[in-house]
Amino acid sequence: MIRAAAFLAAAALLAPAHAMAARFAVGVDPGASVPRVVADLKTYGHVSRDLTRMRVLVVDGSSVRGVKRIGGVRWVEWLGSRRRSVAFTPTDPLASKQWYLQQDHAFDFWPELPLGLPDVKVAIVDSGIDSTHPDLASRIVLARSFVGGSAADTQGHGTFVAGQISAAVNNAEGIAGIGIPAQLLVAKVVRADGTVSLEAEANAIRWAVDQGARVINLSLGGLRDPKNPSRDTYSPLEAAAVDYATANGVLIVAAVGNSDQAPTSPWPYASYPSALPHVVGVSSLTQDGSVSSFSDRDLVYNDIAAPGEDIISTLPRAMTRANPSCLDQGYSDCGPADFRHSQGTSFAAPQVSAAAALLIAQRPSLSASQTATVLERAADDVNASTGCSSCPTFRDALSGWGRLNIASALTTVTKSSLPPPDRFETNDDVAAHAPRLAGVRGSRVATLDYWDDQTDVYPIELTARRRLSISLAGDVGTSARLRLWSPQTRSVFGAASKLEVARSKQFGVNQRLRYFVPAGESGRYYLQVTMSRPDAGAYTLNWAKR
Repeated sequence: MIRAAAFLAAAALLAPAHAMAARFAVGVDPGASVPRVVADLKTYGHVSRDLTRMRVLVVDGSSVRGVKRIGGVRWVEWLGSRRRSVAFTPTDPLASKQWYLQQDHAFDFWPELPLGLPDVKVAIVDSGIDSTHPDLASRIVLARSFVGGSAADTQGHGTFVAGQISAAVNNAEGIAGIGIPAQLLVAKVVRADGTVSLEAEANAIRWAVDQGARVINLSLGGLRDPKNPSRDTYSPLEAAAVDYATANGVLIVAAVGNSDQAPTSPWPYASYPSALPHVVGVSSLTQDGSVSSFSDRDLVYNDIAAPGEDIISTLPRAMTRANPSCLDQGYSDCGPADFRHSQGTSFAAPQVSAAAALLIAQRPSLSASQTATVLERAADDVNASTGCSSCPTFRDALSGWGRLNIASALTTVTKSSLPPPDRFETNDDVAAHAPRLAGVRGSRVATLDYWDDQTDVYPIELTARRRLSISLAGDVGTSARLRLWSPQTRSVFGAASKLEVARSKQFGVNQRLRYFVPAGESGRYYLQVTMSRPDAGAYTLNWAKR
């Protein structure tokens, strides 16, 4: 199967609660009753009304989890230490053209260029790179082609993505890359005709993981169409590669797609691989704050948004020499016409990959799922008040959790406690990596996320004429269901109903399942835990065999 690269055309705060007392500003909707909002906020801590004339309240408390669900609450902001430092501003000569740096709050966390951050390997699976580019040469660890020949970039897309992530900062050269600690692993998978073979992509992902990548950027994709399987490009090989990366602790960031391959635009489904579990799908925003007309929509797999129009970045210098009178050689404003005002979810995704590298450098112990959760929950909500008249408040199909806010995410990993990593991933199906529910009885704590990890599957050995009892207790607000599948099950997705031997009676926070194993039916069964409604949280699973 061949797929085109996605080139140029190509809620409530669920972030972990702050462990110590802090201050939060809360905006109140016009027309809402301030006294009523104050009364509701008092459950979180002391409420100051000093800024009421601005329709702002200030709360002193350890957590604001769930505050956005309160009627009349418009926004919430953590005030940190109550002081603000002057943000670092890169001196790179073209940084003033990188409007997305301000939108992303890319350098607002630091008063000056941070020194001594540990290196973080970021893999770019794309069209290669100009390895001698003066803004990139020092940032490349390895480059390899998986489609024959060298890793040299003759199409520009990979070099463009690389510049956004890792162009040297404050080097008096060109642009400023967001991922200050990022060191690049470059995998060329794009053929001369602009297509990507799935085999090359899978091999590139495996190579990147084996070379120590912590983040993989995939600014490419194939059409997803759940209503028409004949044109849906789902690939088990690609899914296996993503699972391999996730099981090895690597975060994958992918463009949600540009509708360029879709029958209509905008298209209501994110492309693959962004529409796979554990992948952070990134949509595109315009300068006025709206979602780009070409950006794919998806209520589940569109996770976060970042600027994706009129982007400037690095280009192979061989491509800009055709415009010798242009002074910015090696940069997209001197490139071919389609690069001068580049647009696409392909160019929104690298900003999120770069942000992930910053978070991991700031807190190297972060798991991939923790990094994704922080980035998504720290995003600024995109709605009518921010320029997107078609975007409802809170998480939506157009912008996911909202606009990337790097400073807010860095503050979270520096100041906050984090959710425990789920060490059993990826256990999304029968042939997955999760360990068995072994022994006569036991307990396991794991997590589910409706948008990133809806299902966990656990193998469990059962003997004929024995009884199995399973209970689940989830976080408040979560809703799950238990299903038990027979040994003949090859996948819980699309499996015949006759293969399901038991299930819990209803959805909810607390679940129970019991099963008596018939004579002659010993074997390896599969317990499936499914998140049934939009939410995320931990659960405790207990089992006993009698």
